[in-house]
This record gives sequence, C-alpha cells and structure tokens, in this order.
Amino acid sequence: MTIKGSNASALGLPIGIFDSGVGGLTVYRALHDRLPDERFVYLGDTARVPYGTKSLDTVERYAIENSLFLASVGIKLLVVACNTASALALPKIRARTGIDVVGVIGPGARKAVELTKHLAEPRIGVIATEATVASNAYSESIKRASEKPQIVQAACPLFVPLAEENWLHEPETFSIAAKHLKKVIEFRPHALVLGCTHYPILRDVIQQTVGDGVKLIDSGEATAEEVAALLRDRGLESEAMIAGPRSLCDDLDHFYVTDAAERFARVAERFLGAQPSRLEAIEVYGIDQLTREIGP
Repeated sequence: MTIKGSNASALGLPIGIFDSGVGGLTVYRALHDRLPDERFVYLGDTARVPYGTKSLDTVERYAIENSLFLASVGIKLLVVACNTASALALPKIRARTGIDVVGVIGPGARKAVELTKHLAEPRIGVIATEATVASNAYSESIKRASEKPQIVQAACPLFVPLAEENWLHEPETFSIAAKHLKKVIEFRPHALVLGCTHYPILRDVIQQTVGDGVKLIDSGEATAEEVAALLRDRGLESEAMIAGPRSLCDDLDHFYVTDAAERFARVAERFLGAQPSRLEAIEVYGIDQLTREIGP
C-alpha cells in the first residue's frame, strides 16, 4: 500500500484529500483553484463523523484507514483536511503510508504569523471546534513559527450546522456569530484563523462581525499554497496541461464517502455550487489491519 518510486511515475497521480465529512470540501476548492492542472481524490468519512469526540487512538486508526485507502487508489501527496486528524494523527499517517502528508493546522498558523510579522505586538485569534481549541494545536503551531504573537482561541460549535444548512444571511446566524466571537472581538486581533473547514462558508458573516480591519486566514487556502510549493520542490507538478477549462466536481476528480452519499452531494452543491460528477460509497474499516497482515 505504500507509494514509492520515481518522481516520473508519480507525476500523473492525483492529490488525495480526506476529511471526517463534508467540511474538507472547502480545502478541495482551495486546492482546485490554486492547482487547476491537478486531479484530486477526496474521501469523506461520513459514517464516522465527528472525529472531535473520539479518543486519540480512535482518531489515529480512522485517519490511517482513510490514508491507506487513498494510497491504494494511487496518489502522489496526501492532504489531511480534518483539523482533528491534523492535530493528532499526522506522524502516524506518515509512518504508515510513506507519502508526503500536509495538514491544515500548520499552514494556517504560519500564514497568520507571516501576515502579522511586521507588527511589534501582533495579536492572532483562532476560531475552531471545541476539540481543536482544547488540543491547542493552532496555538502551539503559531508559537513554533514565532514567539511574538499574543493568541486567543474561541470555540464556535454552532458554525458547523449553520454552514451545512446554508444559513448564511439569517438574523439568527449573525446573533450566534456575535455570541461565539465575543471574546475575539474584545481581543481585537490583527488576524483571525478560521480553524475549521466549515468556517469559510460563513466568511462574510464572520468578517462583518469582527470588523473589516481583521485579516481572515482560510486554512484551506494557506494549505493550498504550501501544497503548491511542496509539489514544486518534489518535482511532482503535473506536466501535461489539462485540455479545456476545469470546473469544481468535474469528472477528473473522484469523490468517495463512507455513508450518506446523497446528503454529501447536496451539501457539496451548497458549498461548491456543483455536485460531484463521480461519487462513490465505499468502506474503509479494517483496511489498517489488513495491510498490517499482508504488508505494504
């Protein structure tokens, strides 16, 4: 299951993406926009969402199973779009797959530091799910990049259902945003990291709530920048130009889910404006044990 070999043999392979559900579609969109000559394979583990309530061992097992499945279909690089898996499972994924792996937390944190490095006393806010905030993964990544920034974190649990239900303009959404972001507003950050893949869907609501002077950092967009740089460094950029214009969810990209394919397609249309042309329901359970028994 481990992908190895020359760069030439990997050039034509797609980029793999997995998330615990549908939120990673915003990361897919950012990658697609940044890298229009690449193909993508996306796995949404919709049968086992959410990951944030699971133990470390369980998250690692789910993440490895997802990664090994994507490795089995052939990928040249893996993007872990799930914040929980990015915080807890990247070392284990790298050890089991042998593939270059990029999470969403490090890129988002580094982008926030980059955009505030000219300030004498930068202030960076992070909004995320309760599990991601509790992990301190963003805070620690920011500190690894720079000791200068002051940091405040806030959990925004209701943003996920609001995004999935497309409640983007209702008065209730703005009221909830004001409550969730109260601590952030009082902190007056120079930059605010959107530390959950659902949150870019509510970008306009968040921006209006915190004010135009705050720079919003989309971790998916920051991840796409780092993926583009990694492909260049590894010599893995696709050489052949794809004929004709690309569109999100076109038949060059393949989507897999572990449950609820119809709902996934509906939410994808809300998030991306299109339903996947190629959407397939699969099982990944036990693939980790299987590969341990048969070897790579």
